[in-house]
Amino acid sequence: METSTPPDAPLDLVIFGGAGDLSLRKLLPALYMAHLHKTLPDDTRIVALGRHAWDRAAFTAFIDDKVRGFITADALDDAGWRGFVQRLVYVSLDATRPEDFAALGQALRPGVDRVYYLATAPTLFTAICANLHGAGLVDPRSRVVLEKPLGHDLASARAINDEVARYFSESQTFRIDHYLGKETVQNLMVLRFGNAIFEPLWRSPSIKSVQITVAESVGVGSRAGFYDGTGALRDMVQNHLLQLLCIVAMEPPVSLDPDAVRDEKLKVLRSLRPMTVADVARDTVRGQYGPGNVGGERAVGYLQEDNVPATSETETFVALRAHINNWRWANVPIFLRTGKRLAERRSEIVVEFAPLPYSLFPDAPREPVNRLLIRLQPEEHVQLQMMAKQPGSGMKLRPVALDLDLQSALAGRRAEAYERLLIDVIKGRLTHFMRRDELEAAWTWVEPIIEGWKSLGEKPRAYAAGSWGPAASSALMAREDSTWSEET
Repeated sequence: METSTPPDAPLDLVIFGGAGDLSLRKLLPALYMAHLHKTLPDDTRIVALGRHAWDRAAFTAFIDDKVRGFITADALDDAGWRGFVQRLVYVSLDATRPEDFAALGQALRPGVDRVYYLATAPTLFTAICANLHGAGLVDPRSRVVLEKPLGHDLASARAINDEVARYFSESQTFRIDHYLGKETVQNLMVLRFGNAIFEPLWRSPSIKSVQITVAESVGVGSRAGFYDGTGALRDMVQNHLLQLLCIVAMEPPVSLDPDAVRDEKLKVLRSLRPMTVADVARDTVRGQYGPGNVGGERAVGYLQEDNVPATSETETFVALRAHINNWRWANVPIFLRTGKRLAERRSEIVVEFAPLPYSLFPDAPREPVNRLLIRLQPEEHVQLQMMAKQPGSGMKLRPVALDLDLQSALAGRRAEAYERLLIDVIKGRLTHFMRRDELEAAWTWVEPIIEGWKSLGEKPRAYAAGSWGPAASSALMAREDSTWSEET
């Protein structure tokens, strides 16, 4: 059930960690864009919370210095920026001190809707919710937004969910994954369920394999303190990649009602074949980047990054093969891959259709004949690879691509993921947020992989920064007679 909100209802949007990295890089720029394009309701205030003892002038000077650099030059409008800054309120607050919440209560307007965005470490989530409730700042119209990662394993995720649920109902709780806010990800449901040409083929045995890649060219940077001990599996696979997998593999929902959509995603998560230790040894690849070159510049290895222990065995790369135990996906391998310091920044879904049982054309290329590539970033497009006759005599074939550039095909501004999701929170739309049972089902599947790695005692395989990860990830694909998209 969604929490509906009148379109112009007054709102106080409260950001815990309002002067932190996520707020400066993503949240405040997204809210500025919503303000500039008038999708942010008029009577919305943004209340930023932090430990600095700033007055309003000091805070707005800080924001002016730090946030403008994360907004594209063509979107910076002096009048728009001044209007946006007028929405900002700053309150000095230590989230662990219940007595500090009295000042927050005095800063909030009585009788208005409230959204609490927890852009903090997950270890603070339970204290924040308890202190909000203790100060009388939670009512049936309040909403809370929880940033990932939510816990570091199933037990910690359940503990956080249990504590949050004491004060906020499930319909008031928005577990955010910014990948679900990407236009192309949301378009994937339309591609699947709105086009008669795909649905009959979107199943075994018509599909040979699916691969989902979220590749980053950057290293851990300033996140090393958080990242070490977390690793790529917990940071990326458990949420981003599994959520993308759910949208690819789900059955058609009975409606676009949020719970109907999330019910189908939950079925996918619960149908993932559990991994034994033998499966982990055979079907997963862990890696850790070493020195190399990325984009023509020298890059240090993970162990040379600031705040990373010299003996760290945290993985910065994961590739794995998953299977879904249901009729639609029987015997279709699903390959998931993510990593840092890879050759380029790229997020994509590749659906490889099964080859024809017999070819009339003896000179047809041996590589996959039909592939659907859905590129999520950096550009957003959909490409269908087909075979065509090469000009000239004879019947020589070569692959060609039907390419749909969504940005040029569909006119109009394309909001960034955080902007879209923030507006969804404000309007009470739950469809693109994780439900509690989805989150816990994802951890249930991931935990045996973590335990399998511990049992095997294998260290992550080294790979050079600027490469596509350990060679073993290509071997993982080759066993199913497939290749990653860049190797085709």
